[in-house]
This record gives sequence, structure tokens and C-alpha cells, in this order.
Amino acid sequence: MNIFLWIVQAVLAVMFAMAGVMKTTQPRDKLVEKLPWVADFSPGTVRFIGIVEFAAALGLILPAATGIATVLTPLAAVGLGITMLLAATYHARKQEFPAIGFNAVLLILAGLVAWGRFGPYSF
Repeated sequence: MNIFLWIVQAVLAVMFAMAGVMKTTQPRDKLVEKLPWVADFSPGTVRFIGIVEFAAALGLILPAATGIATVLTPLAAVGLGITMLLAATYHARKQEFPAIGFNAVLLILAGLVAWGRFGPYSF
């Protein structure tokens, strides 16, 4: 189970790191082409979401890998879960059901990491 959790952490970290970098480095016009929801938010909010995603990606891996402040790993997973709940709520209001499904999968994976790392498979 520990190896499985590491794999899930790595997958989530890569996905959210790429998303975070994209949201913090690309201009708003370019982001709107790929992510239509960006049009409904200010540039500062989109950048903030990107920073949160990138920080959580680091939090999923670095504390556990270094053994320093390992409680940050499940906390990062909880933060990503909250982010996915908020994203799913937004997409539900817009009736963007495929996006809700994607958010739900990421929420379940983040919840699995939080459960495992807070519970029976903590560091």
C-alpha cells in the first residue's frame, strides 16, 4: 500500500505541478483557449489557483521524501481535495459535467492519499 500511495502522490504531483506552472506563467488569453473557465475569473485569481496547485504538488512529495515535516504531505492532499471540491462546484453551476467527473477522480485520489498518510500508512 505504501508503494501505491507513493505512485498516487507522484501522479497527483506531476498533474498539479504542470497545471500550476501553466496557470502562473501563461497569459490569460492563451489560458482561455485551453481552459474556458479562466474567462470567469480575474488574472490574479487564476494565478493564485496556479500557485496553490504548484505548492500542493511540492507538498505531496518533498516532505515525505526528505522526512522533514511529513505531516505536510497529507495536508497538501487535503488542500487539493478542497480545491477539487471548489472546482466541481463551479463546474456544476456551469453544467460542465465532464469537468466534474475529472474533478471527482482527482478528489478521490487526493482523499486516498490524505487517508493513507494521516492513518495507517503515515511516515
